[in-house]
Amino acid sequence: MEKEENVDLGLRRFIKSLGYLAGGSILLSATPWLASCTPEKLKEASSSGTARLGLIGTGSRGQYHIHNILEIPFAKIVALCDTYEVNLDAASALVPDAKRYTDYHKLLEDKDIDGVIIATPLGLHAQMTIDSLAAGKHTFCEKAMALTMYDCKRVLDAYNSTDRALYYCLQRMYDEKYVRAFQKIREGLIGDVVGMRCHWFRNADWRREVPSPELERSINWRLYKEYSAGLMTELASHQLEVCTLVAGKVPEMVSGFGDIVYWKDGREVYDSVSLTYRFSDGRNIAYESLISNKFNGMEEQIMGHKGTVDLSKGIYYLEEDNSAFGVKQLIEEVKTGAFAAVPTAGPSWRPELRSKYIPHAIMEKNSTAVVSGESMIGAANDGSKDIMEAFCQSCLTGEKAVSVVEEAYTTTILCLLGNQAMDERRTVLFPEEYKIPYMKF
Repeated sequence: MEKEENVDLGLRRFIKSLGYLAGGSILLSATPWLASCTPEKLKEASSSGTARLGLIGTGSRGQYHIHNILEIPFAKIVALCDTYEVNLDAASALVPDAKRYTDYHKLLEDKDIDGVIIATPLGLHAQMTIDSLAAGKHTFCEKAMALTMYDCKRVLDAYNSTDRALYYCLQRMYDEKYVRAFQKIREGLIGDVVGMRCHWFRNADWRREVPSPELERSINWRLYKEYSAGLMTELASHQLEVCTLVAGKVPEMVSGFGDIVYWKDGREVYDSVSLTYRFSDGRNIAYESLISNKFNGMEEQIMGHKGTVDLSKGIYYLEEDNSAFGVKQLIEEVKTGAFAAVPTAGPSWRPELRSKYIPHAIMEKNSTAVVSGESMIGAANDGSKDIMEAFCQSCLTGEKAVSVVEEAYTTTILCLLGNQAMDERRTVLFPEEYKIPYMKF
């Protein structure tokens, strides 16, 4: 009973904080994918039975999903599938009543399964998703959509030809502090958005312990191009997605550089990337990621002419336009010896110091967690549980989520174009054959 109350009240608080009226379905214009997350829809799902779920991929991320599902009263894991017995045993310990499979096709044939969760290496996402939809299963897949642009289009076509729901774990779309920030940016908090800067820095080799050499590529799949697109799909996908949501359009080109700078251990994917995505209106997304230094952590800065929002931390800073403040600041810094000489001409005389900006919380009571970006598995209160609840709800109601699949498609294509630009060391335009009506350029 305690579990049921916690989930119900938590989701109702989440919805209330977004501006919904109790008993109503008023949706914030900036978050159309939350159309189904009303108290009424939740009540309908909770009273209509239990979503029976099968999990394909029982590694660390799959087990993370199991823990979240165990807290959803109207969902149950009834089947597990993995080819690696160690992970399958660990998952079975969490849900001992679940059936066990080593062939995912057999799991898809199980008539007692309503929805399928795919938490496998990226290179397996596309075909497993297509097969799951073809089997009549509602499907939830980890990001990104696919390893190639061609397979992204295949998945999208398969989704558009079925009545099944499909979700991708773009959890920022369901993270309260992000949704509040989208709303405030839309309302003009920071003025016109003029640019975006994102980075994600870690200091870890991305490796996991391998009990036997023949398991190297299947366990450390993130390091090899057969299964992985590296930092772009593993990390940048989340950050590019929120940038395009804020911009309201898709970049038309990308250029950048990527290299294996530090971890020269036989891996095939870059450990350092730096790119610029350019929109048709001249705005840019500056993106950087490396995994050999974590000093700067993770940030997602949306810059407007009146201020800056750091989405990852749920805070914003306002520009100081009052020249009196600038004079006072300059005098104090000259007094303390911060500057030995002061330029006397031109508009650049006033020092612009980030340390003088005052942080303001996006939410009045910042109850959501600030995610450091260090975890390779997931973080609490980052939207992952909320989007999983939405998927479980769709398994019972059959309702498709608005925009989630299209956002996953768009973001994955952008990540893959970034890799292409780095591999070929040139500027790459968004290919016409992969544009869809959902996109605005």
